[in-house]
Amino acid sequence: MAPLSVCTLIRSSVLVVFLWSKCSYCAVPTSEEKYAHLESKIAQLEARLDHFENVIKVKDHQHDILVENVSQLQLALHHERQTSSKLVTSINVNDRSNQLAVERTVARTCQEAILADSSLNSGMYWIDPDGQGYGDAPIYVYCDMSKGTTSISHDTESAMDVGNCADAGCYSRAVNYNATQRQMSALADLSVECHQSIKYECSQAPFELDGIKYSWWNDKNGNEKYFWAGMNTDVHTCQCGIDGNCVEASTKCNCDSAAAALQVDDGVVSDKLVLPVTQLNFGGTQNAAAVHTLGRFECSGKETVSGRPRSCLDLWRIGHILSGLHSVMGTNMVQSVYCNLTKIPSDAGFQTEIGYIDVKSSPTYFYVQKNLNFDATNTPIPFEISKLNVGNAMDLASGKFTAPRAGTYYFSFTGLASFPATGSTKVYLVVQLLLNGAAVGMGSTDEANTINSQLTPISLHSTLRLNSGDQIWLEINEISLGAQLYDKANWQSTHFTGWILEEELVNSL
Repeated sequence: MAPLSVCTLIRSSVLVVFLWSKCSYCAVPTSEEKYAHLESKIAQLEARLDHFENVIKVKDHQHDILVENVSQLQLALHHERQTSSKLVTSINVNDRSNQLAVERTVARTCQEAILADSSLNSGMYWIDPDGQGYGDAPIYVYCDMSKGTTSISHDTESAMDVGNCADAGCYSRAVNYNATQRQMSALADLSVECHQSIKYECSQAPFELDGIKYSWWNDKNGNEKYFWAGMNTDVHTCQCGIDGNCVEASTKCNCDSAAAALQVDDGVVSDKLVLPVTQLNFGGTQNAAAVHTLGRFECSGKETVSGRPRSCLDLWRIGHILSGLHSVMGTNMVQSVYCNLTKIPSDAGFQTEIGYIDVKSSPTYFYVQKNLNFDATNTPIPFEISKLNVGNAMDLASGKFTAPRAGTYYFSFTGLASFPATGSTKVYLVVQLLLNGAAVGMGSTDEANTINSQLTPISLHSTLRLNSGDQIWLEINEISLGAQLYDKANWQSTHFTGWILEEELVNSL
């Protein structure tokens, strides 16, 4: 049965009074009795009103929670619809020569969300840094859309009193985030920068004193860190130490000062490789005052991949989600790697090196011959016959090969030295391989007591790294009188060949 309204109760009370006044055979109540009766009724009414007000407050609170949940669900639904239609990343798929469009219903960072939909306002959003469908569940973060920052809260954001304790690290507080370590590591890998502020208000509570380290914080891997600002992880310092304006010039932190006055060290740690802070440890605060405040873990920007992907990390950053063998641009050549993209970059086994792929932007090789004798010294040896000259890098008339691209090349020369008849006199012929005019290889032959027109083979081989535009040619460096590089039309006994072994594609892309 529904509860009576206030108006109904009032009407009932008035009716009772009215009936009492009309009753001819009833005793007429005194004014005091009437007043007491009305007071009792009013008290009952007030009690009922208080009850209804409490019910209404509970209902209103439940209603507010319901409205907020519905609003968040509507916002998340709107966001998912927007990002699913707009947040599309085109990626190269290895060994297929086609592209896949990868649609994400939840952005990986706030920066990705705003790039996909510039109409989004700052507020709380679901993001999934380690990739939707992989790893840990999405996390609920604050997105400042005007700055493109992703902010993750924790349970140590308010100012907290360290209390009084003498030993190093005697006060210790673990920091619990509203996100998993995996998700925060993935967020850092995707972002250009990440930072976290640490504030310490102190009075005679040093971080370090007389070589004793009283205070430190632990990074994401649990390692102890003694710097309180910047990104120099190996040096104990605070922001005043970086700026050179600490209260005592001999110290790197204000709190390291011996002064009794209240000091403050307020800095921002900006090395994303060690963030976030997972634990705070303070000590040396006996008979001292010390309060710490730790800011949220914040990241901003989007790591961009320029040119060809160079690693599994690059593929992951641009949104690639297919694990398997992939071709990436190595230091100089195309490299084959196995990417396990169900992992994040900091996980073991994220990238496995397989080997290198012989990829050339265009083929380059030649094979030329002579059909004439030649005996000129210090002059590039020309060639008359071209068997192969793919890429047209070899000029027969000048005898010079010009490297079209940087890379590693192989060259081989063979020929016949023709010597005249001699007695005990020694005859010889020396051929050099020159790179831009400097000798880089040599082949020689010599004989004594030769007969007329004795033929002797001569050869040289060389593997060289060349830059684009470098020139290679052969010259007779030394030759005895009457000797020559022998050839004639039907013999073709002088051969020069070369080709590119490995191209440094990094300079071509």
